[in-house]
Amino acid sequence: MILWLKGVIFNVTTVDLKRKPADLQNLAPGTNPPFMTFDGEVKTDVNKIEEFLEEKLVPPRYPKLAPKHPESNSAGNDVFAKFSAFIKNPRKDANENLEKSLLKALRKLDNYLNSPLPDEIDAYSTEEITVSSRKFLDGDELTLADCNLLPKLHIIKVVAKKYRNFDFPPEMTGISRYLNNAYARDEFTNTCPADQEIEYAYLDVAKRMK
Repeated sequence: MILWLKGVIFNVTTVDLKRKPADLQNLAPGTNPPFMTFDGEVKTDVNKIEEFLEEKLVPPRYPKLAPKHPESNSAGNDVFAKFSAFIKNPRKDANENLEKSLLKALRKLDNYLNSPLPDEIDAYSTEEITVSSRKFLDGDELTLADCNLLPKLHIIKVVAKKYRNFDFPPEMTGISRYLNNAYARDEFTNTCPADQEIEYAYLDVAKRMK
């Protein structure tokens, strides 16, 4: 997604992680993709890869993707952890509280998406802006913050519905607007796995409740 937004030409190679090719195992033993190599150095940490791409692929040839507002980087940063606890839980008696924790994290993200950013308020200083109309976390353009959060949010949407019959509440209009805008962008939809693949990946992770 980052490479696409940067305008870099690239090839995608998918691998079966249960039968890794030998050259892949030799390249980064004990790690799973994605990772990258540059000048003989292998980078396996996703955050480090993001930082590296932003540092090396710079204007004027490549657009800057770092958010203007630091808060955008941390918006929704606890949502996936709450989702993981919710989906991995096998106990019916704990389900309600774990769902509430997930909803609380989602509500916090929704509030951020619906709260106007400083430049939205300044741009329309003659009228009071109470609800944001921006498309993404940091404005109307996708940034690194979105590259990090959107795939996770999509996984939550697909997996929670499949294995817990959980939907994002319709009153969370910020999240709804955010996802709809993301689904309209090729950079996101064409780098997302198919829903069936996501469901299959979580087949053994999503615990049956007893």
